[in-house]
Amino acid sequence: MNSALNVVGHETFETLSALIALLRQSRGIAHKRDIDAVMRTLGVGAAGMTAVPVGDDCAAIPDADGNGYLLFAIEGFINEFVEKEPWFAGYCGVMVNVSDIYAMGGRPLALVDALWSRDGDAAQPILQGLAAASKIYNVPIVGGHSNRRNDREQLSVAIIGRAKHLLTSFDARPGQHLVAAIDLRGRFHEPYTYWDASTGAPADRLRDDLELLPAIAEDGLSEAAKDISMAGVVGTALMLLECSSLGAVIDLGAIPRPEGVPLQRWLAAFPSFGFLLSVTEAQLEKVIGRFTARGIACAAIGRTDDSQVVSLRRGAEIEILWDFNQEPLIGCGPSGARSPEADHV
Repeated sequence: MNSALNVVGHETFETLSALIALLRQSRGIAHKRDIDAVMRTLGVGAAGMTAVPVGDDCAAIPDADGNGYLLFAIEGFINEFVEKEPWFAGYCGVMVNVSDIYAMGGRPLALVDALWSRDGDAAQPILQGLAAASKIYNVPIVGGHSNRRNDREQLSVAIIGRAKHLLTSFDARPGQHLVAAIDLRGRFHEPYTYWDASTGAPADRLRDDLELLPAIAEDGLSEAAKDISMAGVVGTALMLLECSSLGAVIDLGAIPRPEGVPLQRWLAAFPSFGFLLSVTEAQLEKVIGRFTARGIACAAIGRTDDSQVVSLRRGAEIEILWDFNQEPLIGCGPSGARSPEADHV
């Protein structure tokens, strides 16, 4: 989540070019651009150890028997978010990690947290949020680290899970449909751009909705997916396309959106249930049908190609948003090829 507190601005746009300029300058995408410098310093991880390169929603470690993968993910939260929204920060510590596991076609097993706080009761709202989400998503918190002698509250949460078949950011192919599945049965966590379709929703429904992702992977309906992050639906599409060395034309009018929500605000939104998948023509109807059968808005919003150029369409207008031939976003593109050692799994 890299959770920046995205307060909704008052900018308006009249042209597609103006919207693209706002998107490129947005805080959500700016946070993702920071990943490139980290990638250049750390590289892409230990060759042969992981089934996917660094840059996906989770690290995926092949099981020794070749029958699945152990998934690892971690999320850290900026101080401003933890200070202003302590209960929700704790809740999100579970929710966003769970989403990362499901986005990879897995199921979560357990969480640990690292919490720094002042003394006294300052950490209580965070802990209460963690506990509430752990119960709702049925993922236990099994340990962690605490420090109650800090000058402020700080939080990070890590998760492990398992997958039988992976959905990855590196396995989209040219000519596939970009499919957006978003739960619109929510509301903004005002005044921020967090679309909350989780708190207050039935726990059984939330868990069953997430089960759609591993089922899609195990039934062979898709091999590529990513959960929609703080970069929004378009920013997340950029990351998926960069990892798969692809381009696309994204139709802004096709993106599922709540009634009455302005397009600019929605493109900056972080939905509590939101996924992008890359789906073949043959499987498109089945994938969309599975989400819509559970009341989740789902639509094809674009088509992938091998140009490595991502453009946006609004009506008759088409403008380039990002050209990966000229500049990276997160730096996890063509160099992140799957290693031969991982391919045997």
